[in-house]
Amino acid sequence: MIVLASASPRRQELLSLITENYKIEPAHIDESIHEQIDLYKIPEHLAFKKAEYVHKLHPDDTVIGCDTGVFVDSQMIGKPKSDKAAFEILKLLSGKTHLVITGCAIFKGSRVIRFSQVTEVEFYELSNAEIEEYIATGDPSDKAGAYGIQGKGSLLVRQIKGDYFNVVGLPVALLNKKLNEI
Repeated sequence: MIVLASASPRRQELLSLITENYKIEPAHIDESIHEQIDLYKIPEHLAFKKAEYVHKLHPDDTVIGCDTGVFVDSQMIGKPKSDKAAFEILKLLSGKTHLVITGCAIFKGSRVIRFSQVTEVEFYELSNAEIEEYIATGDPSDKAGAYGIQGKGSLLVRQIKGDYFNVVGLPVALLNKKLNEI
């Protein structure tokens, strides 16, 4: 049995492209970073911590942990805590290319695989009115980088280079390959 260490409905939907035989067990971990970790490896580190936590609860199952981060101007952008924060994030991303990195960890018995997938996303130059209109949809509130490419956030995106599903939150093809390896 596969256990997804995530409550994300988007990840659940994407995992169902690989298998219908899975269950959900969200990881309740402290996501603060105390160790010296390369900025771009933070999602992979958090994915490992999530998978490790759930693997202790389900040691006989294959456990998948994931974490997605948005990076621009050498900083990691999290989920906005308010509409004002969402506005500031979207203004920062406006007209720029940013990186979306999803880190994954798979635990199966004593074996562990860790990996990351990187996608470049370029936003159109956004007016204040466009940003406010998007925020009014409520879409930015629970998403890293304050947007969801699979919904109305797609209207902000000029182009992507890389895996679309990675931006949604789960690099499906790469994850499937790694599951077959383990």
